[in-house]
Amino acid sequence: MSALAKVVYRPIGLAGSMLAGAAAGVVVKQIWGRVADEDDAPDALQAEYGLGEVLLSAAVQGMVFAVIKAAMDRGGARLFERLTGAWPGD
Repeated sequence: MSALAKVVYRPIGLAGSMLAGAAAGVVVKQIWGRVADEDDAPDALQAEYGLGEVLLSAAVQGMVFAVIKAAMDRGGARLFERLTGAWPGD
């Protein structure tokens, strides 16, 4: 059942990842707006920002995405287990 659970869960996990990415973008925008009084975090190719700002922006984006994705993955797996009786991982 575990192999079948993994196959069935794959589209659910993909949808969760897309939702996590969208949510992370909103959260990062909120954080950056409060920290830097700007609408968007700097991109690596924007010359008007220093290296420190670009690296800080990337670190915040990575951390927020990883935390939200982990929470979404875990929640989705638990819901899947409740509905099917099978854990999609392992």
